[in-house]
Amino acid sequence: MTASSRLALRGDLLDFTGTPAWGALDDPAVRFRPDHWLLIEDGRIVGAQAEDPDARWTREDHRGRLILPGFIDTHVHCPQLDVIASYGAELLDWLNTYTFPAEQRYADPAVARGGAERFLDALLAHGTTAAMVFPTVHKVSAETLFEAARQRGMRLLTGKVLMDRHAPDGLRDDVDQARRDCEDLIRRFHGQDRLGYAVTVRFAPTSTPAQLAMAGDLCRQDASLYMQTHVAENRAEVEWVAKLFPEARSYLDVYDRVGLLHERAVLAHGIWLDAQDRALLAQRGAQLAFCPSSNLFLGSGLFDWVAAREAGFAVSVASDVGGGTSLSTQRSLGDAYKVQALAGRRMTAWAGLHAATLGAAQGLGLSHEIGHLGVGTLADVCIWDWARGPVAEARFAVARELHEKVFAWMTLSDERNLAAAFVAGVARHRRPDPLPHP
Repeated sequence: MTASSRLALRGDLLDFTGTPAWGALDDPAVRFRPDHWLLIEDGRIVGAQAEDPDARWTREDHRGRLILPGFIDTHVHCPQLDVIASYGAELLDWLNTYTFPAEQRYADPAVARGGAERFLDALLAHGTTAAMVFPTVHKVSAETLFEAARQRGMRLLTGKVLMDRHAPDGLRDDVDQARRDCEDLIRRFHGQDRLGYAVTVRFAPTSTPAQLAMAGDLCRQDASLYMQTHVAENRAEVEWVAKLFPEARSYLDVYDRVGLLHERAVLAHGIWLDAQDRALLAQRGAQLAFCPSSNLFLGSGLFDWVAAREAGFAVSVASDVGGGTSLSTQRSLGDAYKVQALAGRRMTAWAGLHAATLGAAQGLGLSHEIGHLGVGTLADVCIWDWARGPVAEARFAVARELHEKVFAWMTLSDERNLAAAFVAGVARHRRPDPLPHP
């Protein structure tokens, strides 16, 4: 699979040039170019036009289909494909019963390699072309993820998980060895190709104060490093953190005290934060990954997106598989709509899709590369059927203005609507049914 030096894709182009206002159905931040050609040269977007390109371009005619930037999943666990849809547990017992046993298997390099390849291929098959990923505590689990992403040309952020307490045998590290492992992985992978290293703290309870301090020191030494962790997902978890760290004002303060809150930090969940915590996230420039499917499935709580917007920090939408029940961004967005509706706030399709594309890219400092269909970005692009199946087709046929059509697509579509996924102009996934002729 190689990129044609000049590739033109025809379809309905949809992306964002700014942040949509909450609740606005007609918003100037939405850029919709129906029946246009997206022009890709040497893996980068070089333009868009309504007229047919000349014979110098390899043309794929997807007229009547939707073309979007590839989705960016800012919080997902590679080894947890093995425990997705596990029954009947809240966060802490879910970890002990399902997650930790699955992660122990990733000490085996063959298991880690196979898991990484299966996971990344599954992301692509769901229209996700870039991700921030939790592997396991084992160094090899991060190595194999980096290597598999490099083979696929994907933008991937990951790092060895740090856990030196409150975890079973085979899933604990120690401060000194963990630091050596991180430094070696940073040297070998960070900034290479499309790979970035994320200092990866599982969550505060599974790291000693010494390990948290070490993680913060890594971030201070290199401001280009990312950081990922969990915060305030579940009330029992919050209570546990308060007992373990009585000196901290809040769960979020545990991370701030050691230097883990910064512009490249992504914290998952953030359901049980107060106004002071939200102000701190905005002050530090950190991003919060909203994981609605997981929050509903584990009964963790309902995230207040409007309060986050008012506080001024970035929010992306993430699958959080395996607490989440699908790698499909559309399913996550459908759950996000329901969570907000329970609070009496209606999330538009624009707010949701922006958080999974341009908004996520901006929060990661990567909007020069991904998240939109602007000139100069790498061509991480997905082509979708507007409707697939009699129910969706009937709904689409009577939909009127653009938001109604896109909202119906967001609600009724999933990975079965995906016709093709391109990464830097290379087709990395195609549905097996025939493509339309140019």
